[in-house]
Amino acid sequence: MQFIYRLLELDRDWSYALRVAEKPGLLRNMGMFFAHSGDSWFWGLGLIILWALGNPAWKEWAVHELFWISILAVLVLTLKFTIRRKRPAGDWGAVYRNTDPHSFPSGHAARSFLVAVFGSMLGPQWLAVILWIWAPLVSLARVAMGVHYISDVIAGAIVGIVTALIGWQFSPAIFTYINAALASISGARLW
Repeated sequence: MQFIYRLLELDRDWSYALRVAEKPGLLRNMGMFFAHSGDSWFWGLGLIILWALGNPAWKEWAVHELFWISILAVLVLTLKFTIRRKRPAGDWGAVYRNTDPHSFPSGHAARSFLVAVFGSMLGPQWLAVILWIWAPLVSLARVAMGVHYISDVIAGAIVGIVTALIGWQFSPAIFTYINAALASISGARLW
């Protein structure tokens, strides 16, 4: 047990060393931007717009991402409300602190890495590269802004990557079934 307590102390100390939430300037502004760029409402709205306006390839991209982001949200919330680790103390991120007081695992880290994995699977490759640069920045920003510990974002990244890799295996069957059902009912398809 002493080893685990020491790891938690290191996690806390290193996380606080990375904080910029209370320090005005460029790093704080960048931290705020990246910390919010992984918000679920932003991705949900953006993917719905992409589906509505996109060609069939972008519609497929949007459907995969939105479907698995939704599955991931249920998984992350279940883990958070089972584990119940409190967020680091701080003032920044009141919306997160009030709506979700638990920090482990980080939903933003999980979501950003899931998006990056599916971006790699669905392409285009230039977008996948951007998403793989963006995902760690979102995770780091969540620590820098004081709403997560380092271990929260590491666990979130693992949960997001594993969910995406498993999800990718089931996606063809799931979406073939959904598209067939939609076609038989209304003649429509997801993409």
